[in-house]
Amino acid sequence: MPSDPTKPLLRLTPQADQARKPGRAGFPRPSEAFPRQRQTDTFGPAFNRLAQVLARGADAMALRADPAGLAPERLLVFEVRGSINAFAAAIQNVAGLELIDEEELEGDEGDPQPYAYLLVPDMAALRNLEQLWRRWENGQLQRGETPWASVFELLRDLRPWGPLDRVHSNDAGLLAVAIDGLDDDDLVRLEVELVYRERVNVANENEANVRAAIVGRGGVVVSRARIAEISYHALLADIPARAVRDIVERRLEGIAGLEPVLHIRPQSEPTTIELGDVGEEDLGTAPPAQLGDPILALLDGVPVAAHRLLSDHVDLDDPFGLEPGALVAHRSHGTAMASLIIHGDRNAPALPLPRRIHVMPVMGNHDAFPSDRLVVDLIYLAVIRLREQRPGVVIVNLSLGNRFRPFHGQLSPWARLLDRLSNRFGLLFIVSAGNVTTEFGIPGFATSLAYEGANADGRATAMIGSLHALIGERRIISPAETVNGITVGACNQDAVSPAVRALARGFIDPFPAHDAPNPSSSLGPGFARSVKPDILMPGAREHMQVIRNHVHIDVRPGQASRGAGLKVAAPPAGGRENLDGYTNGTSAAAALASRTCHQIHDALEAAYGNAFLRLPTIERAVLLKALLVHPARWPRQLADLIKATVGPWGQGQASKQKDNIRRFIGFGCVDANDAVACASDRATFFATGRLARDRGVTVQVPVPVAIGGQARPHSLSATLAWFTPVAPGRKSYRTCKLKILKPDALGELGVGSHSWQPDENQTNRGTIFSRCWEGNDAPAVTADMTIPLVVQREPDQGATIDEYVVFGLAVTIAMPGEVRLYDELYARVQPPIRPTARP
Repeated sequence: MPSDPTKPLLRLTPQADQARKPGRAGFPRPSEAFPRQRQTDTFGPAFNRLAQVLARGADAMALRADPAGLAPERLLVFEVRGSINAFAAAIQNVAGLELIDEEELEGDEGDPQPYAYLLVPDMAALRNLEQLWRRWENGQLQRGETPWASVFELLRDLRPWGPLDRVHSNDAGLLAVAIDGLDDDDLVRLEVELVYRERVNVANENEANVRAAIVGRGGVVVSRARIAEISYHALLADIPARAVRDIVERRLEGIAGLEPVLHIRPQSEPTTIELGDVGEEDLGTAPPAQLGDPILALLDGVPVAAHRLLSDHVDLDDPFGLEPGALVAHRSHGTAMASLIIHGDRNAPALPLPRRIHVMPVMGNHDAFPSDRLVVDLIYLAVIRLREQRPGVVIVNLSLGNRFRPFHGQLSPWARLLDRLSNRFGLLFIVSAGNVTTEFGIPGFATSLAYEGANADGRATAMIGSLHALIGERRIISPAETVNGITVGACNQDAVSPAVRALARGFIDPFPAHDAPNPSSSLGPGFARSVKPDILMPGAREHMQVIRNHVHIDVRPGQASRGAGLKVAAPPAGGRENLDGYTNGTSAAAALASRTCHQIHDALEAAYGNAFLRLPTIERAVLLKALLVHPARWPRQLADLIKATVGPWGQGQASKQKDNIRRFIGFGCVDANDAVACASDRATFFATGRLARDRGVTVQVPVPVAIGGQARPHSLSATLAWFTPVAPGRKSYRTCKLKILKPDALGELGVGSHSWQPDENQTNRGTIFSRCWEGNDAPAVTADMTIPLVVQREPDQGATIDEYVVFGLAVTIAMPGEVRLYDELYARVQPPIRPTARP
């Protein structure tokens, strides 16, 4: 049944907390150790050379003379087999060592290859490391050193950080294009990230050395930032093309050979949109009589704040002075995103939000980032100001990304920043997954007529197969790998009528009969192979344009249009103002997700008044996170198609099949109406709480008598969300993990786990844990029956975290067609909290 706005979500209160129930969860599965002889043969020579130099009493400078050797003040790369957590715990036992970074990459046949970057700051720490190796080699590790046995046994590789690490191949390719045709003295703007050092004097010395190297090559430093909270230290610099050429070639004598340098990349650039079919002067709609203070902030381009659709709804703050320099005709992105958040897709007119939205521009003219700032520093300053100026904000929309930074295992500073600030300030960041609009081939079709003439399954199968073949080139873009935020991909939905859809002729619908991600929507997974994107929201029904044919056709996503787009406010054109246009993609999908979050907040405020508003900001944020993701479901027809198209096939492959499906659709597509309200045959409960380490709580979920004895489809689903604290040094990045224990009463309820969702291991890798159980057997329901759901905090990953972790929980019971279900449960959840007027 459709959702009914008069049937609000139902509130439950967790019982007193209890000790965590014991189990294997939370501990990494042990990996197979390499043979000791293999380790001695592989790494012994490096430690032998180190021992010989140390025995001669050489100083640090002598050790550093060998660029391939182990030396103090040198970043070392440890590649280990298995979990990074054991390594993070082991290094705490060696005085002076600094864990600089960690990443987890997907290896051959699913074997994870974690990398840890360890800084050995002085001779004493280096000597300790060498002595540990000797004691392990001789089987003489002492008490407290046994974790190092796992490190040395599981070590794949050990080497110094070098030019090949500092300049990734993708970045080298981008820089090569940037300098093509330039004179040697022409300047190119780059981001130079430094190895973060906790001691300010050391950090300043390292920065001075890098500055001197840049200036000495004819360059200039434009800006700098050092953010201790996320261990970030970087320079924005103009560097002559001849020096950039050395960077591209990863020459040791160039800037890429400087030991304080961590990474060198092109300056961040946002993904852009072009509005289609701009026109149709819009007279706007009358705003509510009184708009409330903002709970949602939009960090985006400068909007056309005077547009009739926006003028009464936008609370504009321009601390970076970007509005005066942004030509009004080019203010597409911020205008479109603000319009979608306030009004939704105007193809289906809806009431605007009852509160103003706070808009802070972080992009200027032509929707570009300011050229004289590091984007991480810009966002940091924006969020700090946001919290100072608008303490009531809970939701932050970021329909932005760095198109030069696809995610390939290592968290970007931008993502780490969002994770840190979300937990610090209690902010839910809604982030777009990013769009990939480059052309690609579709094998099997030699002409556009053949492709257009294929049936729905043929087109869909060809598109899924083509995208999967390019999956490494279509990854989510920074900061979409955020662990605490919600990453939104675009599904092929909009409110265009069939008659208007015909205007999209000339382009081909790749999924005419499937709910599916748009082909341009970036693919997962996220950090440590977590579910990303988290959800899909409407991003318009994207059509494909055939641009050439040879052995097969090559296609690219078509521009949004009246026949295939979301209708939004647009900048003035041709002397006309208050125009409409059309947009699509993940930026638009994220804006609609933020609007849905706002509507959930509105519904809870209307139902529970001050009792809801008095919840701490962080409780409301994690609750909105849980409720937004909760109704997400895999389109079963599409999931089966992905499984049949890309496999793998055969027994024991179910987890890998689900892994392929979730890369495309995450937890699934979200129906905004189902997130906001209940229905006669569906009741959603919510609860919030906080957990100390190794503790759990039980939430008693009422079961309606109305569903008892009926052998018909029904379900129980639960979604848990939280913000994990992030250690400043990036040690054991996701420090806190929560989960819902499998309920004991599933048999009585007549439900079990089903196949159209990520498996439990996959959903347990991020900060959202979601499970659905369903069945057709008749439930055995007794009067006042409840199902206890246990939410518990698993042992902390790496270092122990003493602070509480706040969680939000959403639980739904549904039996399609049983119209007594909601009213019975509403009556049981007493006393209801009556709404009060908004302050």
